[in-house]
Amino acid sequence: MTISITSLRNTFFLCLLAFTCAAQNASVEKLPKKKKILKTLTLANNYFMKKWTDPGKEIVTNKTRPSNIWTRAVYYEGLMELYKADPQQRYYDYAVEWGEKHNWGLRDGVSTRNADNQAAGQTYIDLYMIDPKPERIRDIKASIDNMVNSEKKDDWDWIDALQMAMPVYAKLGVMYKDDAYFEKMYDLYDAAKNEIGGGLYNPEDGLWWRDADFVPPYKAPNGEDTYWSRGNGWVVAALVRTMDIMPKDAPHYEEYKKTYLEMMKALVPLQRPDGFWNVSLHDPTHFGGKETTGTALFVYGMAWGVNNGLLDPKVYTPVIAKAWNAMQKDAVHKNGFLGYVQGTGKEPKDGQPVSYTSMPDFEDYGLGCFLLAGTEILKMKY
Repeated sequence: MTISITSLRNTFFLCLLAFTCAAQNASVEKLPKKKKILKTLTLANNYFMKKWTDPGKEIVTNKTRPSNIWTRAVYYEGLMELYKADPQQRYYDYAVEWGEKHNWGLRDGVSTRNADNQAAGQTYIDLYMIDPKPERIRDIKASIDNMVNSEKKDDWDWIDALQMAMPVYAKLGVMYKDDAYFEKMYDLYDAAKNEIGGGLYNPEDGLWWRDADFVPPYKAPNGEDTYWSRGNGWVVAALVRTMDIMPKDAPHYEEYKKTYLEMMKALVPLQRPDGFWNVSLHDPTHFGGKETTGTALFVYGMAWGVNNGLLDPKVYTPVIAKAWNAMQKDAVHKNGFLGYVQGTGKEPKDGQPVSYTSMPDFEDYGLGCFLLAGTEILKMKY
């Protein structure tokens, strides 16, 4: 009889659950006091705001890009959560200035179908909910409406797109009490999950291939499938942010929850002994090492699950604590700079090297992921 790697992994996971649930001794890591977590988040955010005093300033790497691109949009997702946890006026003003500097517009205009360009809309809508000035949602609503009124559904052919755009559809669906946004979001999601490249989600492993380039027969050097950490982190964030916004009886909510729970179960046994996750989830030797963005997104997703009664805190709180403590201790510099952030790309080899001192090509999205993780932990009861 052949025993699959997946069967062995599931058996290991069940053993790990039993061990974790039984572990009540001092070796189980604890989360720090919430004041310390907030202090760390503030330090990291202050570093960024001091470096980028003008939120409308263009970003120059290998070329010049406007600062309303996806990398900066992810930062503002995190900043808005920090603002909710610690409502400092300067956070709100910084976000509003970002929107105003771009005239509340999207990169490539309202005709764009690119989820990366629509990511800024998450914060635009959040700011509109605080102060409903119509210009704040004018362009993002027009862009999404164009897609809702189109039959095309193969736009999200890379899994990062789910996090960039799904929460926008969810927010608009709730705001306008219109299931058309929920249904179009699902069509795009379902195409990515089950159709593009033969389907980018592997329910057997509970993980996603980043895009069609990584669907088998593509393999990691150790012969296993290549599941990119941050890519799966984007899906986790997409699912929790979408479920957090949608009513529980909204169309397709249960399917999102099912996939989310499958991913959470798959991720626990893949955590490194030091608390981080590797960039390649099934091949720790493929550019192995600590990596902050995927780790932060997984922490965000797990903390949200605990807070919303979907995950057993006895199982997941130690996992969350181990990961947060590792990031706080090993990734955060004294001045607030975040280390071990993989630069932009689509697979383990991109954005290397990843080290304590390495500077990624974009600093903003890494901080956004970190802020999402920390602010969600602040909501936990412990």
